[in-house]
Amino acid sequence: MVDEVDLDSPNPEARQTAEAGEDLQARIQTLEEQLAEAQDQSLRVAADMQNVRRRAELDVEKAHKFALEKLVTDLLPVVDSIERGLELTSADDEASKPVREGMELTLKLLVDTLKRYQVDALDPHGEPFNAEHHQAMAMQESPEVEPNSVLKVFQKGYLLNGRLLRPAMVVVSKAPSATQS
Repeated sequence: MVDEVDLDSPNPEARQTAEAGEDLQARIQTLEEQLAEAQDQSLRVAADMQNVRRRAELDVEKAHKFALEKLVTDLLPVVDSIERGLELTSADDEASKPVREGMELTLKLLVDTLKRYQVDALDPHGEPFNAEHHQAMAMQESPEVEPNSVLKVFQKGYLLNGRLLRPAMVVVSKAPSATQS
């Protein structure tokens, strides 16, 4: 610390020393403020960098997880066509039996490949209607099942890593209307 000196003193050397001490104190104060600002800015930059790194890691993870989305979406109509072909052929018809077996094996191979890449089919027949995974194509009265249940599946839905690729197209039950006498 600077000793207190009488600035009104006739000694010029003492006055210069006192002024130099005050200038030094002011300079120290300014440098301490600049240091505090630089440390604060450094902490903010480090936090921003950490946030950028975390966001980049999430983006890369999502890119890996959902990179197949377009390809799988393009393959789903192929799965649908093979399933429809199997529905339209009879297992009892000897003439079409080899073709049917080939279609069944092709479908199994395709479905197994999709499962390996975390593509899961949604076949909600008999389940409660779920607007997040199902698209209601029609409503049908049914006394056999609870209202708002899936009666029929027109087209299966699919999930990729838990994210909906395509909703299942379904017919949903509703309570029978009151009969008039």
